[in-house]
Amino acid sequence: MDFLVFNSDFPILSLLVFIPVAGVPFLFLLPVNPFAKLWALLITLINAGLSLQLLRVFDRDGFLFQFAEHHPWIPSLNINYTLGIDGISLLLVLLTTLLVPLCVLCSWRYIQDRVREFLACILIMETAMLGVFMALDFVLFYIMWEAMLIPMFLLIGIWGGPRKIYASVKFFLYTLAGSVMLPVAMIALYFHHEPHTFFIPELMGNGYPIDFQILIFLAFFVAFAVKVPMFPFHTWLPAAHVEAPTAGSVLLASVLLKMGGYGFLRFCLPMTPQAVHLFMPYLLALSIIAILYGGLTALSQGDMKKLVAYSSVGHMGFVTLGIFVLNAWGVEGAMLQMISHGITTGALFLCVGMLYERTHSRELSQVMGIMNRMPVFVTFLAVFCLSSLAFPGTNGFVGEFLILTGAFAHSKLLLVCAVPGAILAAAYMLRMLQKIMFGGVNNPDVSHMNDLNLRETLTLLPLLVFVFWIGLFPGHVIDIMHTSVNHLLEQVSKGLTP
Repeated sequence: MDFLVFNSDFPILSLLVFIPVAGVPFLFLLPVNPFAKLWALLITLINAGLSLQLLRVFDRDGFLFQFAEHHPWIPSLNINYTLGIDGISLLLVLLTTLLVPLCVLCSWRYIQDRVREFLACILIMETAMLGVFMALDFVLFYIMWEAMLIPMFLLIGIWGGPRKIYASVKFFLYTLAGSVMLPVAMIALYFHHEPHTFFIPELMGNGYPIDFQILIFLAFFVAFAVKVPMFPFHTWLPAAHVEAPTAGSVLLASVLLKMGGYGFLRFCLPMTPQAVHLFMPYLLALSIIAILYGGLTALSQGDMKKLVAYSSVGHMGFVTLGIFVLNAWGVEGAMLQMISHGITTGALFLCVGMLYERTHSRELSQVMGIMNRMPVFVTFLAVFCLSSLAFPGTNGFVGEFLILTGAFAHSKLLLVCAVPGAILAAAYMLRMLQKIMFGGVNNPDVSHMNDLNLRETLTLLPLLVFVFWIGLFPGHVIDIMHTSVNHLLEQVSKGLTP
């Protein structure tokens, strides 16, 4: 276990993974109002506190996996229960644990039917998502990867909008079909490595033959490209976002899409560097197409949820662009963009959900001219829109700037192609903000709409803090990932060296 650091005998990672699912049975022993909701909120806040403890004692100069836990599981196949985190996975763990309590808060009044079951799905989702980011055994990773599908399928299919069945089935089939080659790649790597192992760090940087790398990369690519989602694997996303309840949309946009980017960083780059280099022109082209397509499609939307959903396609296009330029600026920018997108787009979906609770409509035409009725809400929305369009001083600017710097270092043409995506983001976000704030000559009657209450303000306030904290002090986040990103790029460089 040369790749692991066993920080203490306290199993903090296992607690983070299993506290949410362990809290599920107690939901059904408590009255729905308010005790089951308070219990779910308490569980998620405990997990958030544990993750902050991880951040406090994390060694930012170490490139090994920290807080490791290793226990034999199926010794005959060398399958083990192995957990650990580095600077890359720690940021995604923090993003997950800090967003899930907000998902509980935003559903406090929105969800009225089968409340316990809804909260159970949220908690099980948290366990699966954290398991994906912490698992260092490929079998354990795959189990957590697929386990996430079922609660999200239920969230969309039971508590979703009018076309919830269509959206939930499409989401399930797309992501399941994309993942079908993951176990094939996993088994191929297991038998190709001597001694046979599913231990992820041992499978990295082994200089596999180029033909083998190409096959493994293609298997990985389909699974992770669907999850990101890269163009043209994105078609499940707008339907799922539009029909999902607000909490489901937040989890989809803020965490689930990041699993694809995490998969590219954790598997494709260190395990198949030659294949990545071979396919790099096509991967960069797909990223540019996603940036432009997402921006143009978002610009034409009248449905607020669809607008934010298509903006995610463009923003995640920036993420894959940063990953596949294979330099430190690009990869660190991609990581920052993933964290920033999780914060900002999650906040935008929360804002849309708050408007939907008041108007029962997602159409821009039904919420125009609310500046005088909801000044606090509009202030929050304006900040999140500026963050989404990468306004300097907000979190969205830093990641996008680093990605464009990395793209310029790789190719000036790449920068020229990517910049219009940033202009489109400004166009569709400012268009939405202008209509919601001031409207036009035929604004709807908004006299019944009230400003944010205390619960809604407390839901959005942490995200507002993170927008400015990361935007003004990005070094705090970059320091966490810097050593891990450099180690990753060293593995890639070593794999490309003849």
